Amino acid sequence: MKPFALIVSLVVAGSFFAGCAGKPTQGERAMRQDVAVVADAYRPQGQRPPLPQLSVNSTLADFLRYAMLNQPQIEAAYFNWLSSVERITQGRSLPDPRLTFQTDIANVITSVMPGLMQELPGPGKLGLRAEVASAESQAKYFGFETSVLQSAFAFKRAYYQLHFLSDKIRVNREILDLLTDLEKIARAQNEVGKVTLQDVLRAQIERDRLATEVANLEDSRNPLLAQFKAALGLMADQPDPTMPSRFESTPLDLTSGQLLAAAFARNPRLKAMEAEVRQADAALRLAYKARVPDFDVGVEADAKAAPVMVRPQFAMTLPIRRDKIAAMIAEAQAGKRSAEARLSAEQIQLAVEFADKSFMYREATRNMKLLTESLLPKARQALEVARSGYSVSKVDFINLLDAERSLLGFELANVDARTRRELVLAELSLLIVGVPPTGAPILTTTQPVPSIVAPPMKKK
Repeated sequence: MKPFALIVSLVVAGSFFAGCAGKPTQGERAMRQDVAVVADAYRPQGQRPPLPQLSVNSTLADFLRYAMLNQPQIEAAYFNWLSSVERITQGRSLPDPRLTFQTDIANVITSVMPGLMQELPGPGKLGLRAEVASAESQAKYFGFETSVLQSAFAFKRAYYQLHFLSDKIRVNREILDLLTDLEKIARAQNEVGKVTLQDVLRAQIERDRLATEVANLEDSRNPLLAQFKAALGLMADQPDPTMPSRFESTPLDLTSGQLLAAAFARNPRLKAMEAEVRQADAALRLAYKARVPDFDVGVEADAKAAPVMVRPQFAMTLPIRRDKIAAMIAEAQAGKRSAEARLSAEQIQLAVEFADKSFMYREATRNMKLLTESLLPKARQALEVARSGYSVSKVDFINLLDAERSLLGFELANVDARTRRELVLAELSLLIVGVPPTGAPILTTTQPVPSIVAPPMKKK
């Protein structure tokens, strides 16, 4: 074989091996199938799908879908997951082969020896590297799912706070109108000499204080609107979104004994940490493989020899640095124990959060029942009695103001209880139990979730 032809043959052979595609692992195939499913819903053909057209008649599901498809934080988590999937292929692939060349030169070139070398990691190492990368990719997916649920909660939080802010403003304005009437009554009583001007001034002081409170509440709408807009993934220079006209509560059955079990089965933070434990376990098994040597095999040919002389080559690493290997294994063992401890800590924290939020839900529900069924009706009746009594000089103005303040306090307490109830339901559903909103661009789960709707709130 001529020297030039031999060199060309080795180059072609090296290019062939470099262009070979490895065999995907089972974990890699499964993860790429998951990517295809999520991409079809979230970024078909790599592009954002058409967003829902939002209007006052849009449902809460439309707004949530808009937020989930448009939120940059979700997009960042999505591509972070996709990049981790590509690391699976890199982990299970052989290193690139190497073309080598050497020659012997005296007065003239006496030998020309092109060659081809391939590094072969020790048995099992490539599979374990792919397993480590697969577990990391699973953790990144659940990070993406967590981002979806957190963004949905951020939207719901802004949505509920804005809705109940309108209720607070309405209540304060109703009481402000009432104070205007009380001031008129006090003026009429003062004009006929039944009361002093002090009653009129007290009514004006209370009216001015409440008017300022209404102004403060109106002004607080601006930061909440900014949060509402940000939750939809809209930039500051984009038009402000409309608010949905129909109020929708969060469905969740907190009386079901299956709910906590469902939280442990579905919560994406736990799922991510479980994947991190699997990753640490694979990393530990890979660390033990440091005791196994790696190999280099190749061939060299002397193109100037006649006939051509072929020289097989073989090399292997000698894993004799026992302290280094022991340190690698100890590091991996510590990493696994750390991942297991983080998982246990998260499980404990999840149970605590579930108990805390469940209590807050029950407390808000009890307070709402007390306010709507007992305190508010009695406060309204007490105000009417005080108002009638003041008109005939049987009740002084201080008692009339106390009755007005009691009614205002109970009305605002009812709005606060309703707000807390909805926020707690949303947090339990999304962040603790991990129930995705309708149309969420995530993988479906087979874990059962109680579907009974929580008792609806009574609207005024």
